[in-house]
Amino acid sequence: MDVLSLIPQFGNLIYTIFAFVIALSAIVAVHEYGHYIVGRWSGIYAEVFSIGFGPVLWSRIDKRGTRWQIAALPFGGYVKFLGDANAASGKDEAAMSEISEQSPEELRRTMHGAPLWARTATVAAGPIFNFAMSILVFALIFFTQGATRDPLTVGSLHPLPGTVQELREGDEIHAIAGIDLPDFEQEGSWSEFVDSLPVDPVLDYTVLRDGDTLDVSAPWLFPPLIQQVVPRSAAMDISLAQGDVITAVNGDPVYAFEQLKDHVEGSDGRPLLLNVWRDGAELEFALAPRRTDEPQSDGGFVTHWRIGIVGGMMLEPATERAGILTSLGGGVRQTLRIIDGSLSGIWHMVTGAISTCNMSGPIGIAETSGAMASQGAQNFIFFIAVLSTAVGLLNLFPIPALDGGHLVFYAYEAISGKPPSDKALRILMGIGVSIILALMLFSVSNDLFC
Repeated sequence: MDVLSLIPQFGNLIYTIFAFVIALSAIVAVHEYGHYIVGRWSGIYAEVFSIGFGPVLWSRIDKRGTRWQIAALPFGGYVKFLGDANAASGKDEAAMSEISEQSPEELRRTMHGAPLWARTATVAAGPIFNFAMSILVFALIFFTQGATRDPLTVGSLHPLPGTVQELREGDEIHAIAGIDLPDFEQEGSWSEFVDSLPVDPVLDYTVLRDGDTLDVSAPWLFPPLIQQVVPRSAAMDISLAQGDVITAVNGDPVYAFEQLKDHVEGSDGRPLLLNVWRDGAELEFALAPRRTDEPQSDGGFVTHWRIGIVGGMMLEPATERAGILTSLGGGVRQTLRIIDGSLSGIWHMVTGAISTCNMSGPIGIAETSGAMASQGAQNFIFFIAVLSTAVGLLNLFPIPALDGGHLVFYAYEAISGKPPSDKALRILMGIGVSIILALMLFSVSNDLFC
């Protein structure tokens, strides 16, 4: 065996693990800090704030007596409050009894002796902080990217092989092939506009340039240009890259993304031979499309054959600065879309409408982390925000040992006037841990065998 040939694979593995640890640690830190800070504000004393589990690599004790630490296994974290027996906030009955006997007023500073409102706020804060993190990250991305200028204005042009390109930066596009461009804010109008365009390699563009209205020739608006490669896809497996232009499929020339899409969807999973233009060089790749369950606007899912690329326009639109409120609104809408899509996906997997292979485990998440990091800082940060929303939502599931399970216990206490018995809690927590372990094993098996 050539040991040197393993170096790139080993390097990619290290890169993937590093990206995964960074992403997960950031999300866990925000989640646990939510528990910690709201607990502190509510009068509950935190003994330990830990990122990771297992042997402690670093720690310090702050002026309040809380130990802040980083542990060797970076697969989560926890806040251990006074009176907790473990990271899942199970009650330490011996410690609670001792506190009750020696200092009854100290009970108020424990997780289990605090008022119901304080416990509820402290537990709910973890997922809420995850959602807040996602909203702020999405808002920051929207704010820095800006809103597309209306009317559509050329910011920059993507290089395309063998095409006529008479557009220039700064051109305002008012019509294509004699069809006026719609208002961006008019829902559904843009897709109707694109569908109405003739599918020709070169189209006439009516533009406003330096105060003059001109007709110029330019390529089809949406060429088979790769703007993003989907992690863990057929395209990523063969190292297709951002900026690649697919010029032919099985020998048939293509100049519109829809033509490429038709070839892929009509393949029925059979391998395709792609001619690809990359930085002036002509390359050939072979790949087989994969079945993909895609969410729809109505909440359902449709299964298509996909190779795992995202296309875009042959130009980068000029942008204008988005306002803070507009950006925050976009962050909220993006977070809500992720929550809605996740719940819909889980429901469709449970009912058998889509494959359970859509559920990824730690291996799949790690691979996706590395893939997104390799496509740039913004893509990686966007992925962290998506994952933060998913972690917040998962923790709200009513499973004992998760935050949602604790909130169910508190709801029972609020209705009945007393908490569940310690024996019942121990049994339920054991069941919850078993469910979580089963889900982890199931998701890992998906990563390995789907």
